[in-house]
Parts: sequence; C-alpha cells; structure tokens
Amino acid sequence: RGLGRVGRNALLRGLCRACVEAVRNVPLLLQLLTWYLLLTEFLPAVDAPASLAGLLFLSKAGLAWGAQDGPALSPEYLAVVLGLSVYTAAYVAEIVRAGIAAVPAGQLEAAAALGLPARRTLRLVVLPQALRLILPPLASQYLNLTKNSSLAVAVGYPELVSVANTSLNQSGRAVECIAVIMAVYLLLSLLTAGLMRWAEHRAGGWWAGAR
Repeated sequence: RGLGRVGRNALLRGLCRACVEAVRNVPLLLQLLTWYLLLTEFLPAVDAPASLAGLLFLSKAGLAWGAQDGPALSPEYLAVVLGLSVYTAAYVAEIVRAGIAAVPAGQLEAAAALGLPARRTLRLVVLPQALRLILPPLASQYLNLTKNSSLAVAVGYPELVSVANTSLNQSGRAVECIAVIMAVYLLLSLLTAGLMRWAEHRAGGWWAGAR
C-alpha cells in the first residue's frame, strides 16, 4: 500500500489512501472487537466449516488444518493477528510513502536521463535512499506493535498481561508478576531494536553498493 500511495494509477492511489486513512483513524481496540465479531458471528457453524483446498477448515471455532479435531487457531487469536496486522500495515504504508516521497526529484530525473527503466530506478535509485529514511520510524512502529499486543485481552485472548493478572490473583505476588511483565516486554523491545539496527546497517551497505 505504501508503493500504491505514490504510484501513477490514480484509482490505485485513491484506494490505498482510503484504506490507510480509514484504518489509521479508527482506534485499534475497536478494530480488534470488529474482527472478533466478524469471526464469531459470520463464519460457518462448527459442524459445517468452510473448506480451503481440503486442508484448512474455517468456522466459528477458528482455523483448523487436517481433521476438525486437529490443531486449530482460535477466533481470538485470528482476531488479534488480523487486527494488529492491518493496523500496523497502515502505519507502515504511510512511513514507506513518506520515505519514497523524500527522495529528491532530481534523482529520478537523472535516472530517466540515463535511460533506466522504472523497475531499475526503483531498485537502484529510490529504495536505497528511501530505506535510510524509512527504517528509523519503522523501528518505532514495530516497538509499538509489541506493546499494542497487550490489547488482545479485550477479545479474550490470554496474552502476557492477562496471564500475569491470573497469576497475581492466585499467588498475590504483585511485585514479582509486574516485574516479569516488564522484563518480557523489555526483552522483546530490545530484540526488535537490535534487529532494526542490523537492518539499518544492511541498508547502509546496500546504499554504498548502489552508489
């Protein structure tokens, strides 16, 4: 969708913009509840699931593969995955659009003067420069994704915070439970930041090679 926002097709640009703006301006909590409602109310009944290639079975009980009594993904999990994916993708699309738009127009004109086709211009001229601008805010967005996962409790999915609350109620050890939550989120955030720094380093090498 980020590339679609800066494409030449006006219809595609309009559709991408409408999707991005709609998702970005609706609270994530409402989106999670909407996905959960769609999955639990409008999917086929458990005894008559929709078959996908005879391997996957989709119903109000979730997504199962193989036999219906085999491993399955619950509706709560699917709602969380879809909600977080769509919400985060809208912000990522806007970051990509801004990064591409920040590439000086003279670079594109120079590529056109050299006779580079559009695909090679995108790969060799636009993306190497845009990535240097895209990756820092993208890292922040992925960190937000980790923290937004705590909203999964709204649709009944037993994520980290809800599990810790259950342990707290059963054991009464509030300090220990909160410390565990903080430690896990800190670890996930540090891993995400480390991966994004590695990606920035690789992008810097790509830019140097492209030049």
